[in-house]
Amino acid sequence: MNDNKDYLVEIKKNSKEFRKKILLMSYEAGHSSAHIGGAFSSVEILSTLFTKFFNYNKNNPADPSRDRFILSKGHGCLVYYSMLSSMGYITKEELKTFEKNGSNLLGHPVKNQELGIEFSNGSLGMGLSIGIGLSIGYKRKVKKNKVYVLMGDGECNEGSVWESIMCAPNFDLDNLITFIDNNNFQQTGSNDEILKNKNLKSKFENFGWEVFEVDGHNEEQLLTTINKLNLNNKKPKAIICKTIKGKGISFTENDNKWHHSVLTKSNYEEAIKELENNEIG
Repeated sequence: MNDNKDYLVEIKKNSKEFRKKILLMSYEAGHSSAHIGGAFSSVEILSTLFTKFFNYNKNNPADPSRDRFILSKGHGCLVYYSMLSSMGYITKEELKTFEKNGSNLLGHPVKNQELGIEFSNGSLGMGLSIGIGLSIGYKRKVKKNKVYVLMGDGECNEGSVWESIMCAPNFDLDNLITFIDNNNFQQTGSNDEILKNKNLKSKFENFGWEVFEVDGHNEEQLLTTINKLNLNNKKPKAIICKTIKGKGISFTENDNKWHHSVLTKSNYEEAIKELENNEIG
């Protein structure tokens, strides 16, 4: 129990730092728009994963024993780069180059193993199938590597996602853990306005997955849920994370214009001030 409490303090601290880095990258990008909303909604998911569970080697991003992470919702790359920075792969100065000429940090991830970026990703609906391929490979080689995939709920409109969801249980991929950022928005509106996709938990379960549903901003729930995943029942794992788009900054929360908007100096200063005034629980 004390171990979990220690981790919770660290996770909350890292979540706050992730948001600061997201704001820094977005602001430094200048007139370039950035996907802040979908990055903020995923912060606690990746902070919990990075702090407690993700197996990596800071000095060797190509370590064959490492776990693998795939950002299927590629437009949410600001939170991914924040995680990689905390892992020691990307410096703070390089974060400031986001979307600038010659930068390695583009608006969607481009594979760069030295920076820990495992896969290029732009088109939605592809990450889970990549994860399945990796998971099958590790199974056949009798390796203990885990494969983590982060998807968006709007992304679940893609037919390729459901082909992958149907496929994974057939290969007993208990080494595949998928997070769904269920923030109820996509690029041009709410899920209900565009294509209703309710009952994700029962749908995954009906396809043969082990499924959990959590508050995606509650680090304790995330920590407890990932801790209790049954890696011996041969089922792939799905954790449906109920989230708020733009979570953490009052003027971005549940405002879909921050799916892709320019962060001004006044926005940046207001957001940083709000974060600084928020105590870590």
